[in-house]
Amino acid sequence: MLDEFWFNVQYGLNHVLDVNGYDHVLFLMVLSVPYLFKDWKRVFILVSVFTLGHSLSLVLAAYGIVSINSALVEFLIPITILVVAVFNVFTASKNPKSERLGILFLSTLFFGLIHGLGFAREFKLFVGKSDDKLIPLLEFALGIEIAQVIIVFVALFFGFIGQTVFRLSRRDWMLVVSSLVIGMVIPMIINSDFLS
Repeated sequence: MLDEFWFNVQYGLNHVLDVNGYDHVLFLMVLSVPYLFKDWKRVFILVSVFTLGHSLSLVLAAYGIVSINSALVEFLIPITILVVAVFNVFTASKNPKSERLGILFLSTLFFGLIHGLGFAREFKLFVGKSDDKLIPLLEFALGIEIAQVIIVFVALFFGFIGQTVFRLSRRDWMLVVSSLVIGMVIPMIINSDFLS
């Protein structure tokens, strides 16, 4: 029982930390780049909302309620990253605490739903025809949440280094990271199977 629990948690960890699936990491980077360590509660809530959306779409897919063209989903995932990165570029001069929480959380939940759909087919194979899909999903979601907290901590740490050691302003740090991410996701969008 404990082995199965740990296997499912590790599966969630590996899903996020997989070097071949770095889109998840890019999304978390642009989601957390406006914040500092002192904003950890807000960032943790954002990450948890993203996990909730991700898990919800896996439940809907695992029970056959939702089925979406995988090429479309693989196209939409880098679009969500691009939207957040571009949003960061245009709001870099504003205080992130002045953002409307409702809109921010709803968009993060929506983006979580899209990212979850990108993994839905593999998750369906993972749980198979088992009647009990909820427990493996919760264990998997726990692994995702742990991995996301690690990534966000690293992103906040690099932000701290950039802003204290290299004396970059919060605005400049946001612009640098968001611009790098934009440069990485544009080829993902252009080369997607959906546009082929």
